[in-house]
Amino acid sequence: MTRRLRALAAARPYEVAFVERFDRSTARRIYAGADAFLMPSRFEPCGLSQMIALRYGAPPIVHSTGGLRDTVVDEHDHRGEGTGFAFRNDTPEGLAWACDQAIDRLEARELGPEGWDAIVDRGMAVDFDWVSGSAPRYLEAYRRAIALRRGAARSPARATAGLPAKAPRRARTGKHVA
Repeated sequence: MTRRLRALAAARPYEVAFVERFDRSTARRIYAGADAFLMPSRFEPCGLSQMIALRYGAPPIVHSTGGLRDTVVDEHDHRGEGTGFAFRNDTPEGLAWACDQAIDRLEARELGPEGWDAIVDRGMAVDFDWVSGSAPRYLEAYRRAIALRRGAARSPARATAGLPAKAPRRARTGKHVA
């Protein structure tokens, strides 16, 4: 594959570039110059590339899996709220369908919340900052889990089932302590 890509780049130097190493500066220029960003991963636990693409104004076209599903709001499913385009079927047809959705929207140049510029603006406005985004949600989920656990320990259902309101603690000797 590498050999074929090198040959293609040599045959069409003004249309195709093949860079075999990571170069942050070039990567950022590609993001900035792209109309959209294609990331059809079959498995993606998180993914930073789609977040970078959003920041640079290149709506991602992604397979709806893992972190891609968590970070890209599909414009097809959430018209007027999307930040990119997602496909569920992990097939060439699914990928082509999502690309067609994006290309149709780009070429239409509609105004309003469903237009391409609005999708770009929403994507660029997404805040993935840990302090203002994820951390407070994790903290709230943790607090909710503790409250649920404490509520279950005191629940009337436990008492009517003949279970203690709270499991007794064990000392290091293995004996119950109050």
